[in-house]
Amino acid sequence: MDGPTLLRREPTLLPDRVRFARRLAGLSQAALAREIGIGPSAVAQWELPSGTSPTVDHLAHLAVRSGVAFEWLATGRGTSHADPRPDAANAPEHNTVEERLLATFRRLSRRRREALLRWLEEFS
Repeated sequence: MDGPTLLRREPTLLPDRVRFARRLAGLSQAALAREIGIGPSAVAQWELPSGTSPTVDHLAHLAVRSGVAFEWLATGRGTSHADPRPDAANAPEHNTVEERLLATFRRLSRRRREALLRWLEEFS
């Protein structure tokens, strides 16, 4: 071994979880603020140890946008990774096509996401 292995731990404090989720979504503070319809200073406040806390609606948006579990983002309990499949423990890992599809979907505007989802539901 070349040296000690450092384990990356998931953040435990709300401001750190918010920053983690925002970065996971690939968003700047300003970009997240625009998506939600608030000022960038509000997002900056959420990430400060003594700052304000986001509303439940804003946490839900960030959880969906970043793919983290809402409960973990809001409370720190459970695992950070959201998994919509009830039998995820027994399912194979996501394949690269699913990962590409999800990453692309997350980059779309809300209006385009809705249109694409309607099309996929009709197509399937």
